[in-house]
Amino acid sequence: MIIPSIDLMKGKVVQLVQGEKKKIELDSYDNLLENFRGFEVQVIDLDAAKGEGSNKAMVKKICKKIPCRVGGGIRDIKTARELIDAGAKKIIIGSMAFRHGSINRNFLGRLKSEIGKNRIIIAVDSKKGEIVIKGWRSSTGINALEAIRELEPYCSEFLYTYVDREGMMQGTDMAALQKLGNSTNNKITAAGGIYSMHEIEKLEELGINSVLGMALYTGKLKLKDLERFKRK
Repeated sequence: MIIPSIDLMKGKVVQLVQGEKKKIELDSYDNLLENFRGFEVQVIDLDAAKGEGSNKAMVKKICKKIPCRVGGGIRDIKTARELIDAGAKKIIIGSMAFRHGSINRNFLGRLKSEIGKNRIIIAVDSKKGEIVIKGWRSSTGINALEAIRELEPYCSEFLYTYVDREGMMQGTDMAALQKLGNSTNNKITAAGGIYSMHEIEKLEELGINSVLGMALYTGKLKLKDLERFKRK
């Protein structure tokens, strides 16, 4: 399945390189939502993820218009429930899944009880093989692949972002994704660097979803060529 991404920063839609350098900025998401109709969309509040603000009102509006999975700065049960109530199909937990260099079982257990395992995606954002949090600015020291088994009971899906190539359109870490697929029964979604139809087809063969950002916004990949990968 193809999942187009909408990243929000200061009230605008952006595409960043490795979470920092801004390459694309759009004032409105209206045309995107029309173009993305029929797809499930990933909406990330970058300001909230970095602790530098919030685009929650925009996120809620988008959730009412198109099926969404939502992430970025979800650090308490109340916010998670609020987004689900606003229409989010699933929520993506990143930084709060980890605490003091280990798995935050207390929070994840309470979240699972509140909204259900099937609505939880845990973000395994990998940079140089280690999980990074707080907008990819801090390393947990936890190996991305080794954390999977411990995280599996708390979610139905993993979002594996290859931060080393995020926004660079240089390909994802296929070897790591294959290992990840062999380590869990949960669904896997890949993000970061994906830019070719060949790569998407390879991921589909592995049963892995693809999040597309820069490749769509720059026209490297065309939505009309991706119709067969719409949500099922």
